[in-house]
Amino acid sequence: MKIRALTLFPKMFDCLNESIVGRAVKNGLIDIRAVDIREYTADKKHFKCDDTPYGGGAGMVMSVQPIYDCVQAVDPDHEYLRVYMSPKGETLTDKTARELAAHDKLLLLCGHYEGIDERAIELCVDREISIGDYVLSGGELAAMVVIDSVARFVDGVLGSRVSHEDESFADGMLEYPQYTRPPEFMGLRVPDVLLGGNHAEIEKYRRECSEKITAERRADLIKAKTAASVNDENGGR
Repeated sequence: MKIRALTLFPKMFDCLNESIVGRAVKNGLIDIRAVDIREYTADKKHFKCDDTPYGGGAGMVMSVQPIYDCVQAVDPDHEYLRVYMSPKGETLTDKTARELAAHDKLLLLCGHYEGIDERAIELCVDREISIGDYVLSGGELAAMVVIDSVARFVDGVLGSRVSHEDESFADGMLEYPQYTRPPEFMGLRVPDVLLGGNHAEIEKYRRECSEKITAERRADLIKAKTAASVNDENGGR
């Protein structure tokens, strides 16, 4: 999988050289490159990539020219799925990450300041994605969240296919509690059922925990899952 992050601050992506994503890069499973938008500005003296907004307002807006030329240089034939990290975009979910992972080429455009010229979106963007209902100083951190969540679905990145199939949101529910050695610490014991070796009972216990935690913390997920199940049943009649 090839991922290109278009940004004004490419060094921010150096942290992706660590942990699971870093190992995937070293093993050649994912090719991640941060591309400096400043290199494509027509202002070769000051490397300016922003300007004041038409109509007034606070802050600066990223200019369309450097973004457009950068996108065209990286993806002249539009082979990449082009995603703009935007607070106005659809919210990133497990389902969205799986959809993005189905593409072998992904381009992530990182805005900054007050955003980017709308014409850059019209000319260069296929999809807008947000990682939540809050505003960041730029799209770089959001792009890294997308990269990390997408990378987990690339074949070979995780040690086991079960790893991401058992995680929170994989089946529309929050994950059950996890434990490891020692069996007791500071008076807190691992639940006996996990020590007994009865896999059917363990699976039942984990399912019940998952349902309980989801009901307490994210009842909206249960409603969504119930609604999806009803729709499936109605569609099958």
